[in-house]
Amino acid sequence: MHIAIDGPSGAGKSTIAKALAQRLGLTYLDTGAMYRAVGLKALRLGLDLRDAAALEGMLKGTTLRVERGENGLDQRLFLDGEEISAAIRSSEVTWAATVVSTLLPVRAWLVSMQREIAKGQDIVMDGRDIGTKVLPDADFKFFLTADDAIRAARRHLELRQKGENIALETVLTELRRRDLQDSTRAESPLTLAKDATVVDSGDLSIDEVVELLLALMGKA
Repeated sequence: MHIAIDGPSGAGKSTIAKALAQRLGLTYLDTGAMYRAVGLKALRLGLDLRDAAALEGMLKGTTLRVERGENGLDQRLFLDGEEISAAIRSSEVTWAATVVSTLLPVRAWLVSMQREIAKGQDIVMDGRDIGTKVLPDADFKFFLTADDAIRAARRHLELRQKGENIALETVLTELRRRDLQDSTRAESPLTLAKDATVVDSGDLSIDEVVELLLALMGKA
């Protein structure tokens, strides 16, 4: 079984996807973390994040490995042999991932890797092009959304819990910029797959969204 969950930043994709995978006993893959890994390496090397040729060259000498726990949920990410699971969660890396994700060489490299991971196993993936590009034949496709103010508040709380003191207004501005870039990029833009079900998570708890998705799948 393949389940694709797409949607904009802050809609709760990763949290919901992981919880859904746990309920169904499936493997969970955080594809966004993979783009963060590429952004992190580009930042460390001081590369122009919009230089497709430079990023393509960088990827030729890059290894990225995803390890999961026995329950299929806990995800650890290794970049060139170094675990970067925590290092990719800063605001700087978040923005770098947004920029490099617009580049064809980066998307092609990671989409190929994500499809390979999905082969031969039941999996839940979340991202922005899972239902349209990575798993176009997924058994179930969902598009999570919420008002941008709600999404910004969620992201702001997450950052504060990590010790990052960023104004809510700044988070909202960055989120709107991310939405615009994701939906207008040339390569695999954030779009609603024609066979996806839209779910507004704005007024729902995590458990309520998971229960709704299970009901829509006929597995409640």
